[in-house]
Amino acid sequence: MATFADASGHGCGFDVPGSSLHVDQFVVDGTGAVTAYAIRFHCVGEAGYQGSWSGTMGYNVAPSTPHGGFYLYRQSGALSGFGNDAYLSYLGDLSATLLAHPIVGMATTADDAGYWMVASDGGVFAFGDARYFGSMGGGGLNRPIVGMAASTDGGGYWLVATDGGVVAFGDAPFQGSMGGSPLDRPIVGVATAPGGGYWMVASDGGIFAFGDAVFDGSTGGMRLNRPVVGMAASVDGLGHWLIASDGGVFTFGSATFHGSTGALTLQAPITGMDIAPDGSGYRLAATDGGVLSFDVPSSGSLGGQGLTDVVGVVT
Repeated sequence: MATFADASGHGCGFDVPGSSLHVDQFVVDGTGAVTAYAIRFHCVGEAGYQGSWSGTMGYNVAPSTPHGGFYLYRQSGALSGFGNDAYLSYLGDLSATLLAHPIVGMATTADDAGYWMVASDGGVFAFGDARYFGSMGGGGLNRPIVGMAASTDGGGYWLVATDGGVVAFGDAPFQGSMGGSPLDRPIVGVATAPGGGYWMVASDGGIFAFGDAVFDGSTGGMRLNRPVVGMAASVDGLGHWLIASDGGVFTFGSATFHGSTGALTLQAPITGMDIAPDGSGYRLAATDGGVLSFDVPSSGSLGGQGLTDVVGVVT
């Protein structure tokens, strides 16, 4: 945890109630990469030391290339960047925030200069140029939220619950839901269709398509070795991938198979996948932060650190 200290050794930590740390402003270049940012802080003295400090610190950031790497995010809201596009990490995260509920999903803005995180109670947190359009934090849910997806222009987002209930914010249009309908298995993921629709996937691989989302098939009704934990849409919106907790990958429509770990023994279960921007490959992330890359560069991982709370991966 970040700490400031004075010459006598007394200090303040950002885990002390009342302390805060956030990005006050930032500058991006023509590619969307952050080149400079300012951090505003308010630091309350640790136990046994009176006083507090407030101010702003400015930093220059080495230029980076969007989509040159990927991010892992955890239930605590901590965000770790890998490869040459870790600029979202400079926008701050929730690792210094005491959360009432764990983070379960993340989505990036259309220009890749900001992102949202959502907690299981529907609380939404925005960073960078991601605008806050509302949340369900504080109540009103029948079932916990399991994921979020952003509209194609980044002007809104959908939150999806385990019962298939959908809540839309901003310009994300409500196209229907499974809330109130009987499900064989709970919903575990959501993905955006190119024209404003969306898909939801259940843990048995059942797919539910709304709006312009095209149904290209599912594993619903099939016997699976392990439950499905997420999905991703193809670039053209005419196909999708499903990922199971053992790393088994299922492809439908225009989605191309690049490999899987379905026949391997893993140290930790797979929790999510993310597709390369051009659809040429994908990455699988495990709960321990291990990353498995298929036809995309391997830029590192959090594996081997004893973690158990990695939620997913985002390019």
